[in-house]
Amino acid sequence: MAMTRRHADLAASELTPKRGFGSIASAQSLESNSVASAVSLIFAADKRPCARDIRELAERLGQFTLSIDPAVDGGEDEGWVELLANGLTFDLVGLAPNVAKALPECEHRFALPDGFDSAGMEAITLTPGPHLSGGGAMFPVVRCLALLAAQLSELDSIQAVAWHTARTFSAPDYFRRGVMNWIEGGVFPGLGLTALTTNPDGAMQTKGLSLFTSQELRLSPEMCADRTEAAKVALRLVNWLVEHGRIEQPFTFTGPAGETLELEPVDNFGIVQVWRRSH
Repeated sequence: MAMTRRHADLAASELTPKRGFGSIASAQSLESNSVASAVSLIFAADKRPCARDIRELAERLGQFTLSIDPAVDGGEDEGWVELLANGLTFDLVGLAPNVAKALPECEHRFALPDGFDSAGMEAITLTPGPHLSGGGAMFPVVRCLALLAAQLSELDSIQAVAWHTARTFSAPDYFRRGVMNWIEGGVFPGLGLTALTTNPDGAMQTKGLSLFTSQELRLSPEMCADRTEAAKVALRLVNWLVEHGRIEQPFTFTGPAGETLELEPVDNFGIVQVWRRSH
C-alpha cells in the first residue's frame, strides 16, 4: 500500500482500527513474506484434544464449523480436521490419537507462569488450507488465523499458544484477550503476534511484523537508550503500520512525547527504519 509523505499524530483516535470483521474484507497481499503463517496450541503430554473435542468447542462457541472431519465423513479419526471461519478454511493437524506436531521454536514468552517448561509437551498446529494456494500471508487470512487460534485457546488443558512467525509462546488467556480486543477494534497485540528484539548495535527491531505488512520495524540505536520508552514507541508504530499496511515512501510522525519521528523504508532489507529528528 503506497503512501505519500505525510505527518501523522499517534493519538488514540489515529490508532483505532476498523471494528469487527469489516476490515477483513479488504485483502492486503503480503506475498513477499517468506515464512508460512501458522499457530500451534501447546498441551501437556497425552492431553491433546481429539476431533470430537474440536466439534464440541465449535458447537459451543458457534463461531466456526468443521467443514471436513474424517472421523465423521470417513468413520475413522485421522488426527486432523478442516475448519471453516469467515468463508476461509484452515487445517488443524496433530490431533489425538495420532502423532503430535513438533513444538515450534520459542524465543519470546508472554504471561506464562514462572518455571514454564515446554519440554515433553505436545502441539496441534493450525495453518491456512491448501485451497488458498499461497494466500496464507494475505491479511484477511492471517487475521482470521489469529481469531481461530484465540477461540481454540479455550480448549481444556491448553498450556500455551505459539505464533510461529514471531517465535512467541503466550499464555492462552493472554493471547485470547489480545486478539479478541484487536478483532473488536482495539490495538494490535504487538507482544504476542510480534515481538521486539535487540540487535548487536543496540537498535530495537520487530520480529514477525512482516507477516502483516511485509516489513519489519527498526528503531535506531540512539532511540533505544531507554528501552521501556523505545518499546512503547515501537508498539504504537506497529499498531499503526498493521492498520495502514506497507509503506513505500518516507514520512514523519509525531511521537507520544511530541517528538518528530522519521520513518523510511529500506526496500532491499524489508525494513522500516525509524529515527528521531534532531532539532
